[in-house]
Amino acid sequence: MPQTQNRAVMKWLTYFASIVAFLIVFGGFVRLTRSGLSIVEWNPISGTVPPLSHSAWQEEFAKYQQTPEYIKVNTGMTLEEYQYIFYIEWIHRFIARFAGLVYAIPVFYFLFKKAIPWKEFGIYFAMGMLFISQAFAGWIMVASGLVDRPEVSHFNLTIHLLLALTLFGLAVWTILGHKYGFHPAGKKARWSAPSKFALLYFTLLVLQISYGGMTAGLKAGHVSSTWPLMFGKLIPPNLFNSFINVFEMPQTIVFIHRWFAFAVLVAAFAMYNSARKQNDHDKIKKGLFHLAGAVVLQITLGVLTILSFVNIVIALLHQATAIGLFALGVYFIHRLRALDAKEI
Repeated sequence: MPQTQNRAVMKWLTYFASIVAFLIVFGGFVRLTRSGLSIVEWNPISGTVPPLSHSAWQEEFAKYQQTPEYIKVNTGMTLEEYQYIFYIEWIHRFIARFAGLVYAIPVFYFLFKKAIPWKEFGIYFAMGMLFISQAFAGWIMVASGLVDRPEVSHFNLTIHLLLALTLFGLAVWTILGHKYGFHPAGKKARWSAPSKFALLYFTLLVLQISYGGMTAGLKAGHVSSTWPLMFGKLIPPNLFNSFINVFEMPQTIVFIHRWFAFAVLVAAFAMYNSARKQNDHDKIKKGLFHLAGAVVLQITLGVLTILSFVNIVIALLHQATAIGLFALGVYFIHRLRALDAKEI
């Protein structure tokens, strides 16, 4: 980890992390509007500019008309309807390109100015590699929906999401280092009970988000619009009659995603309770109490998403709150581990 604190670098990373977070939420909007397969080629340079003439639009539309999505889902779509979904995906890719510039230009500037020493460049290089990796994963995801079925692989979607979240989390962790100081190199502090629960909360949250990604990829949120019952039962039959169902069957995946959220909630309250018993700083205890409240809000938004049959606004709020909970998980691990280090 770096050891050099710099306020300008912190501000840059804050802007970058904010754009990445927005990009993740906008990706959810792309998915919910079925716009992600509208651009059938990945042209990082020439794709910066959308079609500018009627003939160019006709050519782009003709490519889309050869895809499984047009043939099986959008047969009869007009050019104007196609332009709508095209622009949504084009904006998504444009924001991604912009995020790349927001990363690349400042990082080289700060290296040149020695605000980032070369010996501490590793974590910033890792961010760049993660950004490139999630971009490639995004195209592999799109390509998986252009072959024989009108939807992307839910595994590829989840990988794309987790890579973006890893990038976001690494940026947030580094921001916190610039703000509060980086953990002393070479010192291995013991893990206190609150820190262990923070790590447990974060691990469970990542697993829950992963099932959210698979739920989105399989459109499993549309399986049932009732809660707490599914198909009139609390636990529908045959959900777990095969191990593969845990990764492939929409009903099983959405069932896990529905109820695993309460494991995250229990971990959040356990983290708060352990910090209270250990008499940690009041700011930490108050923050952890609010974190548990945020998990309750997230569960409520998830239930409303189900009952509204995946209303787009509620679904996006649900996704945005998940990113917030992820950021808070990174924050509390950072702060609680800092308290652990002070006890060495």
